[in-house]
Amino acid sequence: MSAIVTLSGIGKTYVSSEREVRALNNVSFSVTKGEFISIIGPSGCGKSTLVKIVGDLVSPTEGSVTVNGLTARQARQQGLFSWVFQNPVLLPWRRVLDNVSLPLEILRREARDPVQLLNMVGLQGFEHQYPRELSGGMQQRVALARALTFDPLLLLMDEPFGALDEFTRNGLNLELLRIWREIDVTILFITHSISEAVFLSDRVIVLSARPGTVKEIVSVPLPRPRDAALRQSEGFQEIVNCLSQKLH
Repeated sequence: MSAIVTLSGIGKTYVSSEREVRALNNVSFSVTKGEFISIIGPSGCGKSTLVKIVGDLVSPTEGSVTVNGLTARQARQQGLFSWVFQNPVLLPWRRVLDNVSLPLEILRREARDPVQLLNMVGLQGFEHQYPRELSGGMQQRVALARALTFDPLLLLMDEPFGALDEFTRNGLNLELLRIWREIDVTILFITHSISEAVFLSDRVIVLSARPGTVKEIVSVPLPRPRDAALRQSEGFQEIVNCLSQKLH
C-alpha cells in the first residue's frame, strides 16, 4: 500500500539566546493507509516535536514531510488530519455537544453529525453536560469525537491518555481500537507506555535519547481484533519485554 505519511531526514534544532538544543536527528519512516503506528522513546527524545512537525505545528530544521503527497502545511490547510492532545482542550463554558460542534461553526464544511459522533465514543446522554461535570476519561472521549468531525485521513494523538489512571486508560485503549476499525483512519500515536503501544499498534517506532533518531521499528504481529485478555498472553509480554530492552 502507498504511504500516507513519509518523513525523510527530519532534523530539528531549537535555538534560543542562550544555547541550541538538538531535538531530532535524521528521522525517516513512512506510514501506510489504515495503519496504527505508535512512537515511544525516553523523555525528552523529541516524540512530541516529531508529531508536531507532521501536523505543521513545528517546522523542521532539515528534511521533509509529506501527508498524502502534500506538504504538512498543505495537508493542514486541506483538513487532512486532526489532533487529540493529553489535555482535551475543551471550552468550559460550552456543553459537550457544543464543544464537538465547534469545528463546524468555524469551518462550515460537510461533516459527521455531532450527536452520532458522541454515540460513537460512548457519550450518548451526556450531550448537555459541561466539561467540569465529566471525568477525565469522558473529557478525552469528547476531544476524540471533536477530532473526528471532518473524517480525517490521519489522526495525530500526543499522549492522549497519559494523565489517566491505568483502568481508565485500558478501557479507552479498547474504545479507540473499536473506533479505528469502524472509521478506517490512520493513527500516529505518541505514548510513554510500552504496553499501551504494543496493545494498540501494528508497528512501534522506537526513538533514541535526544537527539531522537529512529533506533528501531518493531512490528506487532498480534491478532486483531484485540481484547483485554491479550495483555496477559505470552506473545504480548514477549514484545513488551523486547521493546523495554531496546529502550534501556
